[in-house]
Amino acid sequence: MEHSCSSNKHMAHHSEEFKNKLIIRLRKVEGQIRGIQKMIGDDTYCDDIITQISACRSALASVSKELFDAHLSSCVLQQIQSGSPQVIEELMKTIDRMTK
Repeated sequence: MEHSCSSNKHMAHHSEEFKNKLIIRLRKVEGQIRGIQKMIGDDTYCDDIITQISACRSALASVSKELFDAHLSSCVLQQIQSGSPQVIEELMKTIDRMTK
């Protein structure tokens, strides 16, 4: 998991392998969402649709966690090492968003 971050928080850079891995996983979620749309259109049993929605949420949470782990081990670490204390406040906001 090779990645690095620029000092500009909007300019995070990750390895092509890491980005491709996340993109592939997100495309699978996209396919699941299209499947859910079809299930609703086909009047599939509600519990089956809810199960698929739960699977999508779980898959997105997994992508989010992987990106967060990468963020911690690169961007946040670099900012802490460079003496940027505001990264802690940003990190707390990120954790809050992830846990809602």
